Amino acid sequence: MWALRSLLLRAAAGRAMSQGPARRQRPPKDPLRHLRTREKRGPSWEPGGPNTVYLQVVAAGGRDAGAALYVFSEYNRYLFNCGEGVQRLMQEHKLKVARLDNIFLTRMHWCNVGGLCGMILTLKETGLPKCVLSGPPQLEQYLEAIKIFSGPLKGIDLAVRPHSAPEYKDETMTVFQVPIYSEQRCGEHHPSQSPGRLSPERSSDSRSTENEPPLPDGNGISRTLDGRDPSLVVAFVCKLHLKKGNFLVLKAKELGLPVGTAAIAPIIAAVKDGKSVTYEGREILPEEICTPPDPGLAFFVVECPDEGFIQPICENATFKRYQGKADAPVALVVHMAPECVLMDSRYQQWMERFGPDTQHLILNEKSVSVHNLRSHKIQTQLNLIHPDIFPPLAGVPCKEEGATFSVPTVRGECLLKYQLRPRREWQRDAIVTCNPDEFIAEALELPNFQESVQEYRKTVQEGPAPAETRSQHPEIIFLGTGSAIPMKIRNVSSTLVNIRTNRLSRQRPFLSVLSLAPLCSSDKSLLLDCGEGTFGQLCRHYGDDVDRVLGTLAAVFVSHLHADHHTGLLNILLQRERALASLGKPFHPLLVVAPTQLRAWLQKYHNQCQQILHHVSMIPAKCLQKGAEVCSPEVERLISTLLGACDLEEFQTCLVRHCKHAFGCALVHTSGWKVVYSGDTMPCEALVQMGKDATLLIHEATLEDGLEEEAVEKTHSTTSQAISVGMRMNAEFIMLNHFSQRYAKIPLFSPDFNDKVGIAFDHMKVCFRDFPTVPKLTAPLKALFAGDIEEMEERREKRELRLVRAALLSREPAGGPADRKPQQKRAHAEEPQNPQSKKVRAN
Repeated sequence: MWALRSLLLRAAAGRAMSQGPARRQRPPKDPLRHLRTREKRGPSWEPGGPNTVYLQVVAAGGRDAGAALYVFSEYNRYLFNCGEGVQRLMQEHKLKVARLDNIFLTRMHWCNVGGLCGMILTLKETGLPKCVLSGPPQLEQYLEAIKIFSGPLKGIDLAVRPHSAPEYKDETMTVFQVPIYSEQRCGEHHPSQSPGRLSPERSSDSRSTENEPPLPDGNGISRTLDGRDPSLVVAFVCKLHLKKGNFLVLKAKELGLPVGTAAIAPIIAAVKDGKSVTYEGREILPEEICTPPDPGLAFFVVECPDEGFIQPICENATFKRYQGKADAPVALVVHMAPECVLMDSRYQQWMERFGPDTQHLILNEKSVSVHNLRSHKIQTQLNLIHPDIFPPLAGVPCKEEGATFSVPTVRGECLLKYQLRPRREWQRDAIVTCNPDEFIAEALELPNFQESVQEYRKTVQEGPAPAETRSQHPEIIFLGTGSAIPMKIRNVSSTLVNIRTNRLSRQRPFLSVLSLAPLCSSDKSLLLDCGEGTFGQLCRHYGDDVDRVLGTLAAVFVSHLHADHHTGLLNILLQRERALASLGKPFHPLLVVAPTQLRAWLQKYHNQCQQILHHVSMIPAKCLQKGAEVCSPEVERLISTLLGACDLEEFQTCLVRHCKHAFGCALVHTSGWKVVYSGDTMPCEALVQMGKDATLLIHEATLEDGLEEEAVEKTHSTTSQAISVGMRMNAEFIMLNHFSQRYAKIPLFSPDFNDKVGIAFDHMKVCFRDFPTVPKLTAPLKALFAGDIEEMEERREKRELRLVRAALLSREPAGGPADRKPQQKRAHAEEPQNPQSKKVRAN
């Protein structure tokens, strides 16, 4: 049966491929429902105030997640700050990204904008026609910078509202932007100064640029500093529209008013506006038949990154107008500030001036909260199968005592709500809590799960590998195994390779080293790709040990410039500098092996947004191709440094079949092992040749078997194609990763799976000694994810049935000319309706 089905599928696929990799035409996207509602209201609709408004913490300020705030009303959705991982959290916790029409940024720093590129690409895919970004003036330059790797961003209108623009008003509220300048620069700035003429920064978080070294290829690009200004933050004062009172129908009936007739409409309109009405000679006061109006409460979002901003915040005239007796009472102030700021007496006095009725929400690294609950759940359940290959994630640290306050203060937690309407109150029912016992109990109740784990353990002789062997083998940790966009189960591409280096391994064959104690040894690590949220994954994997890991990081390989492979790099660079300082180690640039096109993005971001070039020593990936000539002595020195730091005999790259300037790589250690990483690619002969006799091949398997046409269209590989590459390469073992997010928990298994193939999961840890074990995990994995596999197989069967039907219909009709004629007419009539159906996507 399988052979017959495969034959029919190959025949159908072959006919389609012979006509070119056609893309099935998608129906046009309908306008989003909330936009249709807004269109129905029309431009003459006046804001009357929403019934429900609340603020919700997306990210509580921890080092792994940053600080981000979501604001909801029935009319609008807003996001304040968009660091790495925010999109993933919103997807997991069902905060609708498609409804965002305003994103507010408090500061041009990667911790606030690191997830913005991915968010914009997602908003574009949802069909959102327009999104407005408010905040620092550098936002326009940021959008220009991301176009270097994202393309022209057609299909979505991205507008920037700089802090100097007038207040913004919509159906829910009016938002005022309040620029705050650090004390170190206050004398040099004026709020009305043109954003493009700001002088170069000299603040504590950036280095002097007078003697900045050029990038190693000596490209001579000028380092213009126009617009880059870390001394500016933008606060937001948000004032809700006054909500008119509700008409009391029963009271009106008691007073004999014409309820249910056309005559009641002007009466309702008048009393809601606070006017008295006269009916049958009697004056009726508005409070008799209408509830009091809900005042236009205000809330503030304020970032104070360091002590230099405290005095300017305390002296700001806009804030003073809302302190004490104010027309719009301040219900809540959100503070994005470190403990050193919160403990400052000046800042505490400023908080107190809002009065006892104002609540204060703190978002910083002292806010302890679980964010990625699904990651914890799946890892806890996988840990039941093999505790070493699927180690538990780092636990949430205990809450530490922070600053104390004399005003009502709450520390942020993921999904904590503060409701402004209909009633002011904290709501904690949605807060994320992690209960591993529940996750374990759920797994143990699954049919055949316990039996399959016990059966697997009988077939495996467990025990620690010899210490000498363990020290020589690298440790592969999969930090992100999904493709395209970060999702709740699988983050985007990133793999950590931990290497134990020693001097003897450079001079002796691999086997002889096993019997000798090394003269000295140290740990080094490399990252293979670095998608958004890579640092967050490291935090969840290593916990408090993350600084040690960053301190050992020797290099990052970026395979190509798609956003899901490199937008986590900047946070790694910034956090690594912090880690080296905390470890007492001297700072030095990180080696980055990447396509030369990455330099343009780094240069643009550095010039206009934030200083980062001093963090990077770049090795062009093309210089590591076999037979490539390296003309620059500086690049030669960097390559030698890379090989020496990681005890590598060779670091080789090759062009692969994906987008332009996409590379795979091979790491050859002096002790003899060889790890090959495909990046994103279709089956590639150059990769096969470079990876001959690899110890481990890590190959993308984006799509399941049967989707070869889609794989060609998207320049990716199917499961069997990836396995075939490994077999032709004669790889000792193959780990598949980079799965489409349609396979959220587990991909579909193909008949080509064998005892040399494993499936990667986020936070999976594999050493060479685990190769015999990993294929034996298949049965427990199938039992754990049986429901998901069944759903995917049902979808596959339906798709295959459609393909078989299409193949049968494409055959020559059995009847004569009379039977063919109607079909030919029908085909001719349908042809003009679908002129683009055979076009291939450019990327």
